[in-house]
Amino acid sequence: MSTVILTQSEVRSLLPMDVCIELMAEALATLGRGDAINPLRSAIRVPDLGILGMMPGYLGSPAVLGLKVVAVFPRNHGTEFDSHQGLVTLFETEHGLPVAIMDASEITAVRTAAVSGVATRLLAREDAGDLAIIGSGVQARTHLEAMLEVREVRRVRVFSRDEQRRSAFAERESARRGVPVEAVASAQEAVDGADLICTTTSAREPVLFGDWIAPGAHINAVGSSIRTTRELDTAAVVRSRLFVDRRESTVNEAGDFLFPKAEGAIDDGHILGEIGEILLGQVTGRASRDEITLFKSLGLAVEDLAAAHYLLERARAEGVGARVELGGRVDATD
Repeated sequence: MSTVILTQSEVRSLLPMDVCIELMAEALATLGRGDAINPLRSAIRVPDLGILGMMPGYLGSPAVLGLKVVAVFPRNHGTEFDSHQGLVTLFETEHGLPVAIMDASEITAVRTAAVSGVATRLLAREDAGDLAIIGSGVQARTHLEAMLEVREVRRVRVFSRDEQRRSAFAERESARRGVPVEAVASAQEAVDGADLICTTTSAREPVLFGDWIAPGAHINAVGSSIRTTRELDTAAVVRSRLFVDRRESTVNEAGDFLFPKAEGAIDDGHILGEIGEILLGQVTGRASRDEITLFKSLGLAVEDLAAAHYLLERARAEGVGARVELGGRVDATD
């Protein structure tokens, strides 16, 4: 059995946002049903460089087994390279043969925003359409695309610390998406009155504060995925009804949750449910028009695997990607 290899551009062409949103909904529901294995990620820190993380996982239906390996290099911000570089590898479940190796950067870019799309569809007000994006990198781009898929967005404001980058983002995405994107001078100006907020930064300290957030807003917090950094201050988390992709990951890895917990402002009960539980009808999402809802995203291996499985099927059907023979065989002469 040949192994399919997909490049970043091939992944991009085969994984549209609207399709990925549905894939992520099904993957999170499968996780919620207990038909998946998603251990905590492991990582090694390389001083002065970054992190090499490993994320194995398994989905039971359809059967998908695989691993994402990703190098996170913060120094890439502001360069031509994405801060996340890596591979997703799939194995078939009869003999464990490697069946696919794919660029992880684009899978991560699309599936992360697609999960926020699922959360927004479940938690944001139906008439939400005033969007604030904090950050102007890859995730800002894909989150704008995802928000446009799930809500009728009527206004977009973007802020990042680099004036040139936020202005370039606004100009580029206005032309690409056919919706005006306004670059503003502060994060507070971006979120003033917004009912959809996406934080997509590499910040180590809060960039979104609780007293800025309008009643009824929904927040997707996706930039921080380790326990030592956060994008939201304690007041923002305390004011919000908190939902997550996975409880186990949140209580072990999410700085946005762990900082307020360490301060005694919240406890584990502040996590009201997982997105998969809302999808399965086990947990209620938004309960009133004026409450603030918060989705804390960490990213899960099962999300990568669901996207990669779809990509493999598309690649096989359309003849896309390179084919190599990698599966190990027993030598009959041994």
